[in-house]
Amino acid sequence: MPAARVITGDDVHSCVNGSAEECVDLVRRAYLTHSAGDSSNPHSSFLRFPHKPNSRIISLPAYLGGEFGVAGMKWIASFPDNTAEGIPRASAMLILNDTEIGYPFACVESSIISATRTAASAVLGAEALVGERAARRVGFIGTGLIAGHVWRFLRDLKWRIDGFRLFDTVRANADRFGEGLVEDGAADVVAVDTAAEAIEGCDLVVLATVAGEPHITDPALFAHAPTVLHLSLRDLSPEVVLAGQNITDDVDHAVRERTSLHLTEQRTGDRAFVAGTIADVLNGAVRRDPERAAIYSPFGLGVLDLAIGKWVYEQVTARDGGTVIDDFFGSAVRRP
Repeated sequence: MPAARVITGDDVHSCVNGSAEECVDLVRRAYLTHSAGDSSNPHSSFLRFPHKPNSRIISLPAYLGGEFGVAGMKWIASFPDNTAEGIPRASAMLILNDTEIGYPFACVESSIISATRTAASAVLGAEALVGERAARRVGFIGTGLIAGHVWRFLRDLKWRIDGFRLFDTVRANADRFGEGLVEDGAADVVAVDTAAEAIEGCDLVVLATVAGEPHITDPALFAHAPTVLHLSLRDLSPEVVLAGQNITDDVDHAVRERTSLHLTEQRTGDRAFVAGTIADVLNGAVRRDPERAAIYSPFGLGVLDLAIGKWVYEQVTARDGGTVIDDFFGSAVRRP
């Protein structure tokens, strides 16, 4: 019977730290495999709590074929109130299953994998839409964990960036984030007082908040046609969405659960405002419209977690890391 390997956050971090190029390439290949139809990515299920309406636990089951050949599920919790107690907002586990016999073979700490695939997807989309690894000025709206991962990917991939504008509803968070950027060698780092100031004059804008409803409503803020990484999915009003060129990773997944794209569909009655997917951009089927803001709103597909998670599993297994439980299934397994 198969053994099960438990892989901790430290094991995961040892793999992804310093591996930005590998992770971005894994995400690129996963998107292309998914676009080719060699995958199964059912809609995520959202477990909500009557007593904590701003919190949720999400299940993301998926199968990724092609070179990957793995199935599994990420179980990720988002409890924003945790941050007031000094506890990270998100926690997650990833289960990997063998696609021949169905048995799970790994349990992987996945908050790092989740943040890694989100950041890798973001910078992949940024490079595809910008056309190079360069930005005159980057604006961050929301300066938490995801923003930090995006910055480290930009840094490790050696993006040429001349300046930064940072906004967070908690000013101390923006100041702390800025200090980290300066320590990393970034120049012209300024914490600003409004989200608008983190958009104006920035040709790359990263939205990484915990907003549940649109709070950026003026399309004129994007008149300079920046590339917008709309990672938190619910920041932009339908007016802003309709004024931009909208790219996502999977239309059926992204246009639901009251995302900005979903609210726009409810307003217009159709999805014609979505230009295509990031795979369409990578394949050349969709080209950037230089006259409008390019708004990339990736829902975050489970297939990406599988791509990164399987790679982590292989790296850890190769050095005999993690904890192997030979009798994990024990007497629960009955042979025929």
